[in-house]
Amino acid sequence: MNCRAGFVWQSSQYFNRYIEDCGIACELVTPHMLAAPFYRGHFSCLIIPTGFANPQFSQILPAVRASSERIESFVEGGGNLLVFGAAAEKPDAYDWLPEPVTYRHEVHPRKITCTSSSGSWSLIEDYDPEKIECDGTFSSPGWMTVCSTGGEPVMVEKPVGKGRIVVTSIHEYPSRGFLKGFCCTGVDVIF
Repeated sequence: MNCRAGFVWQSSQYFNRYIEDCGIACELVTPHMLAAPFYRGHFSCLIIPTGFANPQFSQILPAVRASSERIESFVEGGGNLLVFGAAAEKPDAYDWLPEPVTYRHEVHPRKITCTSSSGSWSLIEDYDPEKIECDGTFSSPGWMTVCSTGGEPVMVEKPVGKGRIVVTSIHEYPSRGFLKGFCCTGVDVIF
């Protein structure tokens, strides 16, 4: 079993170290690498953290959009994709995903309810579901709602090919158990 994560950001973050502390090899994938057609990383999962669409935090969104076909091919081949909140009032921030997701930015703690039909709910198993910081909600027809607040999705999931995509606005690091399961169940795919 190969557990390798690609972490999409401009520079190394504490999140990278946290992933490695969970026993998962983690490679930083900068926007230039992501969009470069000659770049060939291989991962079992790809992680795009909170703030990817906010120009105050990152310049990730243009590179992600330019790489949408590669990202879809990665997931279809068996890789898993974890995408966090856009952290900006950009309803179309997820327009690069293979299936539509509309985002509404609104940051505050929420009471979260999760379904047990998906193992992705374990992303919050280290937190109190009565009060979890989230940066927005989703409208996502065709996606399975994993966690919601007041009937509005804050985590959705969709299988694509041999892999799966999890999109969440939960503004916390995922639990260690979730990361191990998510990153180690994906197939090692060349990106």
